[in-house]
Amino acid sequence: MKILLVDDEVELVSAMAERLSLRGLDVDWTDSGVKALQMAQGCVYDVAVLDMKMPKLSGLELRRLISEKCPDMKFIFLSGHGSEADFKAGCKEAASYLIKPVSLEDLMAQIQECGCKG
Repeated sequence: MKILLVDDEVELVSAMAERLSLRGLDVDWTDSGVKALQMAQGCVYDVAVLDMKMPKLSGLELRRLISEKCPDMKFIFLSGHGSEADFKAGCKEAASYLIKPVSLEDLMAQIQECGCKG
């Protein structure tokens, strides 16, 4: 399963990518929504894990742009300080919405569930 992780917190996203890779997933990561959009155009991912709040391009905006090019990709949103409105919007537009800090087990379970739905 090919995973794209996007979060503006570099230490968090790089550590998460390393841990998911150790569990056998093929993971690419970036700290930029703009860069993630470029990556998604050049590679097929099964699941994208997106931070809701990022500079320049939010997780919701990024999901919409990627979905236009990759309609079969599944999405999981992460947020450390989302509002109730963000939670409702995220739940409506993604397979899952997780609140940071996220345990690796919870994230793995959600990724696996997305893979089963595909």
